[in-house]
Amino acid sequence: MNDIGQPYLPAAGRKWALPLYDPFVKLTGVDRARKALIEQADLRAALRVLDVGCGTGSLAVAVKRRIPSVDLVCLDPDADALAKAARKAGRAGFSVRFDCGYSQELPYRDASFDRVFSSFMFHHIRAESREATLCEIRRVLRSGGSFHMLDFAKPDEQRSSWLTHVGHLSKRLRD
Repeated sequence: MNDIGQPYLPAAGRKWALPLYDPFVKLTGVDRARKALIEQADLRAALRVLDVGCGTGSLAVAVKRRIPSVDLVCLDPDADALAKAARKAGRAGFSVRFDCGYSQELPYRDASFDRVFSSFMFHHIRAESREATLCEIRRVLRSGGSFHMLDFAKPDEQRSSWLTHVGHLSKRLRD
């Protein structure tokens, strides 16, 4: 449980592992995948962007580095991860709004974002909440807006590394 009353899976899988999350992500090459995700989103100045499940804010900082003038809002249920994300954005000199909340109950008006991102978050959502999350994302997207998601795929047993297998030990990561 957390401050807003619902269970969630923390960014690193366990609360105590949060300080290890960013170094682990860097080791696995996720930054390259996030860069491609940002490029495909065709971001432009003055767009309103939502990062659902922002975790420690790495995608948020990368978005602001690419287009500093986007209006960026980040949402995550983990207050500790949000605090880390806010510190990271502050150190980089970026203005980003960080909100505590859940993807299946987005606290935003209908049609209020031009782009919505989800980076390595969807596997954290309970199976029974995934459809609600996608409906909420659609609800907050403006006409002509787009959703850009990056997440794990089931590992190819023959081509994946030991690190990939360790990362997929959790039941939630298997599907």
